[in-house]
Amino acid sequence: MRLLIECTYVYEHPSDNSGIQRVVRNVIKQLPHLDPSVECIPVMMKHDQLYRVNSLEPLEVDEGRIRRRQWIGRLDRLQDRFWRWHDRVEQKLPYADRSLLLRRLWYWPCRATSQVIQWPLNILREQDYKAGEEPERATPLDIEPGDQLVLLDSSWHADFFKLAESLKARGVGIVSVMYDLIPLTHPQFCDNHLVKVFDEWFDWIARTADGFMAISQTISQEVEAELRRRRGAAAERQWHGYFQLGSELDLNGSGAACDPEVKRLFDGKTPVYLMVSTIEPRKNHAYLLDAFDLLWARGADVRLCIIGKVGWKTEALIERIKIHPEYKRRLFMFNGANDTSLEYAYANARALVFPSYVEGFGLPLVEAMQRGLPAMASDIPVFREVGGDFMAYFQLQDPASLAAQVERYEAEGTFPSARPLQDWAWVGWRDASLQLVERTRQGILQQRHLPASDAVETPDVRQA
Repeated sequence: MRLLIECTYVYEHPSDNSGIQRVVRNVIKQLPHLDPSVECIPVMMKHDQLYRVNSLEPLEVDEGRIRRRQWIGRLDRLQDRFWRWHDRVEQKLPYADRSLLLRRLWYWPCRATSQVIQWPLNILREQDYKAGEEPERATPLDIEPGDQLVLLDSSWHADFFKLAESLKARGVGIVSVMYDLIPLTHPQFCDNHLVKVFDEWFDWIARTADGFMAISQTISQEVEAELRRRRGAAAERQWHGYFQLGSELDLNGSGAACDPEVKRLFDGKTPVYLMVSTIEPRKNHAYLLDAFDLLWARGADVRLCIIGKVGWKTEALIERIKIHPEYKRRLFMFNGANDTSLEYAYANARALVFPSYVEGFGLPLVEAMQRGLPAMASDIPVFREVGGDFMAYFQLQDPASLAAQVERYEAEGTFPSARPLQDWAWVGWRDASLQLVERTRQGILQQRHLPASDAVETPDVRQA
């Protein structure tokens, strides 16, 4: 058995650094250092070809190729933003929800306008296809009997579905790593285009995958329930497992300097509460502002620092932050902070505050707690799974409950969790990667009705 660990998106977008890309890079980085009972090969799929990935990092041997791929990435993101704008405007059109004709009259001019982006994008992609891949980064890979393709990356954005189906027809098993089902369970927090794409992808993966590995037990249970709802008895033939995510910041130490403004923020004795995530509706930044407005109105001398790139449906929130009377006084926002700056913030903050409505895991919570930074989080099942009694929880319906937690912490000096953080422990990326590999192997063997007794014991969360 070989596990072919797919990392296509990160291969093509090596500078992206959100949660999924961080997971993919860290797992791929750990593969050579594992000693599992199965061979693991990082792969990517492009131009109807399966490639062995030799380097996720771009090589500075062909500046023309590097610039071309940079432009492909820029145009791809511009096209995505254009269609998000299209969806936002469509929602505001009168009677659009009841008139197919009105939606079509709006769609076709936008479709024609989008060709201004699509034509050069197609030309650049064709040039990139003809140029092929640098052998130093990726080389064609032939499949072997028993191969298992593990879709670790964000495959709902991919265009390799026909290739994956052809590999399956040739005997390759398919395993899908599941990060969350948020576009299905909470579509109100997502871009309309993403909801549609994700729903179509889930239909495909539900038919195609032999097994699923989720990033938490909570998500694993959600995936199993959704498969039963969609496929009925057919879903019983698919196996399920989960693994945990590590906490190291993989781009820290890359040579990038800490942002001087981030350092200045932590100067002095005023405590700083930290929020780390992409700025999007489900992360619930508005709740944070409400809670800290209460604190500031009561005279609390605390600061709030928001670190994360700007996502979708955030225009009103960003405007609220930038015109806030405390902006750049006691309210700060950094949209392009590197891992060095983030590491500095984790090391110097008073606590992490994380008010998400819904998550697949909540990686910043583990990143913070692993560094000794206590965390306050919304009281949702996956956070209870991750933090147990070692985090402080507040109610999503009541910003005053978070304000009360902060006031208690500042007044008493003792973090308001049931158990002290020093008794908490978590896996690193090496152990997390080993969990993924060995639990995937066990799931495959169980599906084949073969004994898995010789599987390596994989580390789990260790909470004293």
